[in-house]
Amino acid sequence: MEKPETSRGSGAEERIVTERVVTERASVDRERQPSGTINSPNNRSQSQGGLGLDGLTPAPPPVSPLPSDPANDVQPSTSSSYFSNLSQGSESLTPVPPHQLKFLKFAETHRTVLNQILRQCTTPLLEGPFAVLVNHTRVLDFDVKRRYFRGELERADEGHRREELAVHVRRTQVFEDSFRELHRRTPDEWKNRFYIVFEGEEGQDAGGLLREWYMIISREIFNPMYALFTTSPGDRVTYMINPSSHCNPNHLCYFKFVGRVIAKAIYDNKLLECYFTRSFYKHILGILVKYTDMESEDYTFYQGLVFLMENPVDSIGYEPTFSTEVQEFGVTEIRDLIPNGRNLLVTEENKMEYIRLVCQMKMTGAIRKQLNAFLEGFYDIIPMRLISIFNEQELELLISGLPNVDIEDLKANTEYYKYQPNSLQIQWFWRALREFDQAERAKFLQFVTGTSKVPLQGFAALEGMNGVQKFQIHRDERSTDRLPSAHTCFNQLDLPVYETYTKLRLYLLKAIHECSEGFGFA
Repeated sequence: MEKPETSRGSGAEERIVTERVVTERASVDRERQPSGTINSPNNRSQSQGGLGLDGLTPAPPPVSPLPSDPANDVQPSTSSSYFSNLSQGSESLTPVPPHQLKFLKFAETHRTVLNQILRQCTTPLLEGPFAVLVNHTRVLDFDVKRRYFRGELERADEGHRREELAVHVRRTQVFEDSFRELHRRTPDEWKNRFYIVFEGEEGQDAGGLLREWYMIISREIFNPMYALFTTSPGDRVTYMINPSSHCNPNHLCYFKFVGRVIAKAIYDNKLLECYFTRSFYKHILGILVKYTDMESEDYTFYQGLVFLMENPVDSIGYEPTFSTEVQEFGVTEIRDLIPNGRNLLVTEENKMEYIRLVCQMKMTGAIRKQLNAFLEGFYDIIPMRLISIFNEQELELLISGLPNVDIEDLKANTEYYKYQPNSLQIQWFWRALREFDQAERAKFLQFVTGTSKVPLQGFAALEGMNGVQKFQIHRDERSTDRLPSAHTCFNQLDLPVYETYTKLRLYLLKAIHECSEGFGFA
């Protein structure tokens, strides 16, 4: 069974940031997934672009690199192929020794029991008999990873005396005042205990004011006045980097500051009201972006990706070239993907190269400078080698916390297609969800909606790409050996007609635990 899937710096400064990101990434021994994003030429004008590639002149590599052949991503990898890759060294810098590989296969099979043992173990993971799992965190549950993560942060802080650092802000200018007070501080100073002082107030910060400061600043990050982030058109809830943020002359300084704020919150074990797109979390973790990540960011664009992958170039109806249209501030311009690209036709032979380049423009190239600034700030506080033990869903939970998912409220706001509320599979489905723990419910919500965020007004106010969109369960008439699949733009779950409750629960759990994408294949 397969699973679904700083101040505005000079060019030299940008290269230093990028080299740092690449160097840290090279030291991370973790699962890497294939990626790809593509843009159908007939849909290009509907997607907003930004500062992208002006040909193939030497430039820093994208933060989340793309493969040369996105078509390879259509079929997601299986556990068996994962271990095959480990044995050949493609998942890490060196091949895993046979005895370790044998243990990892055992751990994958018995991950439930293994995680129960690790929860009860008092010895730090890195020092115990399961230390090999530090480099293969795929089999570890979120709470086990989080415990190891916090232990490593504390160990790195041993021997450092942390002082209090007073941060004076006005309630009406929290973001600007915080930036002014903190942006010139060193990373080590950021690790001091912040003591928040709201101007004109007599309150003493015993921890409550710090929590309030985090809450306020996490909202101000998305203030349209700063033009740093924009809501994803796919779900109208999560945020992604605004490719046009350069309209704010201080945007790179702000992005570095925001990176530090978010990492500092994680460092302090404080929660933020921040929900980002899946691809943004992947950039932080160094996980390759897939073309399927585009579904929740720009559904029209995503449809073009699929069409172009599945059809001959000559079926488009016109002759596409190695260029793309970019809309910025109401003005449309043509950007070459390679030198003189507008005069080079896309053919069946070079289609995948065109796809790779246009995806790089859309998913990474258009926001490379902003990403580099953000990541520089983030890694100042938390190194990439440590944060990358999580996957993108877990990173969201680490930043924003585990939500309280009211199953009865979700059930009351669910629509069924080719199923009835009393269908056996539907009854089994709700039974399984009620049996899930808090973390499993959160991952299920991420799987079907793209985010763990619960609407403030309840699931009746759940948003989709076209506005309010209730949770939907569609009958999947295909093989019952498929995993459940999802379409996050429509809050839609495609549920096969499983023969038993045990199989439904097992496959649903496997999908939400192991599948970054909403795909299930027989």
